[in-house]
Amino acid sequence: MTTERSPNSPRTRERRRAWMPSDKGSSVHRRTMRLADKPLFAITVLCAVGFLPHAAYACATCGCTLSTDAATGYSTASGWRLNIDYTFIDQNQLRHGSGKANPEQVVNQPSDPSLGGGEIERGTINRYINVSATYRFNADWGVTFLLPYVIRDHSTYGTQLAPYSSSETAPNQISDSHVSGFGDGKIIASYQGFLPTHNLGVQFGVKLPTGNYGGQDIDGNLVGHPVTFKTGPNLGQSLDTSLQAGTGSTDLIIGGYYFQPVSQNFDAFVNGQFQAAVKENLDQPGADFRPGNTTTVSIGLRYEAHANWVPQLQINWLHKMADQGFLSDHPDTEGTVAYLSPGISGSLSKNLQMYAFVQVPIYSHLQGYQLFPGWTGTVGVSMKL
Repeated sequence: MTTERSPNSPRTRERRRAWMPSDKGSSVHRRTMRLADKPLFAITVLCAVGFLPHAAYACATCGCTLSTDAATGYSTASGWRLNIDYTFIDQNQLRHGSGKANPEQVVNQPSDPSLGGGEIERGTINRYINVSATYRFNADWGVTFLLPYVIRDHSTYGTQLAPYSSSETAPNQISDSHVSGFGDGKIIASYQGFLPTHNLGVQFGVKLPTGNYGGQDIDGNLVGHPVTFKTGPNLGQSLDTSLQAGTGSTDLIIGGYYFQPVSQNFDAFVNGQFQAAVKENLDQPGADFRPGNTTTVSIGLRYEAHANWVPQLQINWLHKMADQGFLSDHPDTEGTVAYLSPGISGSLSKNLQMYAFVQVPIYSHLQGYQLFPGWTGTVGVSMKL
């Protein structure tokens, strides 16, 4: 028998988790210039940091945290550059803390014992198409505009009450949903005029609530414009707010970066970024939602012995605080993860580059029960206009 969790009302409230960067985190995309006044030909991936998140954070703590700022570079040359990338994230692992979890744990050892059970999530497949345009006014100032297109398929067995029974994970208990639409856009400015070599910079920007968002309030009414389940026992009910294409929040973004050649053939970088919501459109009692703050730090190396092909390696660290509000899944949306991210970029012509990266998790500590990917992948192109 499948029973739905009903805090404060008899309606169903589906809770979702997803560590990915539901709004693709830090996504300022630039070209890199070597400090020796020679262009760095290493244009690589644009997968959003964070959280990022963000996704909109389609996951609590997951997915693609690749540093696009470092991978695509910090240019001093003025003009436009366009970037398009595709990122695939399959959240097919149910995890708790630093290890795997199973449906019996979710129900019999719930992250919130007061609920008497928990939601058994089956999986989330995320596909992001990110389009960004960067304009550099001069060697010091630049601005990037980013808009993601989110395609997400999520399935769940629903919220079950203890004790767990295997019949609760039977095929007829599966509810499916499909999200397809534009996510939350970003505008991020950069300044790297502190040093004559222009290899130290800061970022500041905003994430806007351009994607559809919403959920199911305390009375069971749909608020905003949420996607609902299309099949299964939860047909017609709202997908969780954290899995919609947008979060409904306006976020401030600040960050910094530093890059430096460390030998004849190697460049190194370090960067960090912090993002926090400052205004929520979902702000009414019984229908409120605030995404958790995210902090990302990345370090990496680029091997530049060959002009046309540049192997690269990053380590990406992300910490996300728990989502807040009635529409959030507070016990299951906080955590810390780290990824090892090998990749390569190549020149197709003078102004066109391609890139490909894979991220493999090397550490995770997740609060509650969350869906987590075994790997993520990104491919894309970058073109100077």
